Amino acid sequence: MATSSPDKLSGLNPPGWFSAVLIGCLIFGAIAWGAPAYLNYVLGGFVLSALLGFWAVPQLARLKARQVIREDGPQSHQAKVGTPTMGGVFMVFPAVIFALVITPWNPDLAAAAALSISYGLVGLFDDWKVVTAKPGGKRGISERLKMGLLVLLALLFCTYLAWSGKPTVLLGPNGNPWLDLGLGYWLLALFVLTGTSNAVNFTDGVDGLAAGTGAIAFGTLGLVLSGPLAAICCAMAGGALGFLVHNHNKAKVFMGDTGSLALGGLLGAVALLGGALIPLAVVGGIFVAEALSVIIQRYYYKLTKDSEGRGKRLFRMAPLHHHFELGGWAETQVVFRFYLVALGLGGLTILLKGL
Repeated sequence: MATSSPDKLSGLNPPGWFSAVLIGCLIFGAIAWGAPAYLNYVLGGFVLSALLGFWAVPQLARLKARQVIREDGPQSHQAKVGTPTMGGVFMVFPAVIFALVITPWNPDLAAAAALSISYGLVGLFDDWKVVTAKPGGKRGISERLKMGLLVLLALLFCTYLAWSGKPTVLLGPNGNPWLDLGLGYWLLALFVLTGTSNAVNFTDGVDGLAAGTGAIAFGTLGLVLSGPLAAICCAMAGGALGFLVHNHNKAKVFMGDTGSLALGGLLGAVALLGGALIPLAVVGGIFVAEALSVIIQRYYYKLTKDSEGRGKRLFRMAPLHHHFELGGWAETQVVFRFYLVALGLGGLTILLKGL
């Protein structure tokens, strides 16, 4: 299959800072118009993350907390070797704590914050094991251990959901009850928490992509939900936007698993607490597509193996953003176009809420 050259795809390719500023203005504007009571949460999360980043990025570099780039990825990414990682520490934790501090005590808010911070700590542990590994040694914790910890924390969160009497009914996008899932709801809850965190982790592969699409998702849920859950969503939208100050192309820092697992965990937690699983599935369409591309690629390769053990690939490379990169899209094109899709999905989510 012939691929398009970057020259033929020169349209819709603004610099990374422009894409970040664009979605920032749109998110601030949407919250100011649709939920002005939570505008201070967006602003607070943004200021904390952006300002702390100016201190934290040099500290991470001094600690030699530098990103390891996969050798089989796009060759253009090799230029990112040595970029500090674990930036989630100044994106997620300050925003979550800020929301806890300025919001009156609420157990649902505390549960969502605890889940997000716990997932972030799992990611931090993994990131630290990666950056401190000896040359040729094992990098990071095992996938089995990581998933085991995420599942354990998800079980604890589900215990809170059951203890607090949360219904097992799946709600439609406008809040009307669709189906009582009974015991199946808890399996769905486990899948949502672990699946969303891993989906955001897959999305974190090019500068600004996970942070920007995450900001859009949280901003949208801040408009769809209400009360303390909307507050923490808006704070996290601001935190992600503040992180983009340092993470837009060319990134000075990456969020690492510290940020991506915490972001995904918080998305799943607020959706479960607020009965917003369908809105999450819609506004999180980018995350869903990224995760599905990895799953499909893996199983398609296994199913098409020949006698010599070589399989075929459906995508040029997974996750999905790498497929487009290898097809000739510049990294900034991938990010900008994915932002446009995420904004469209956010608008669709809000529209469905009003039906």
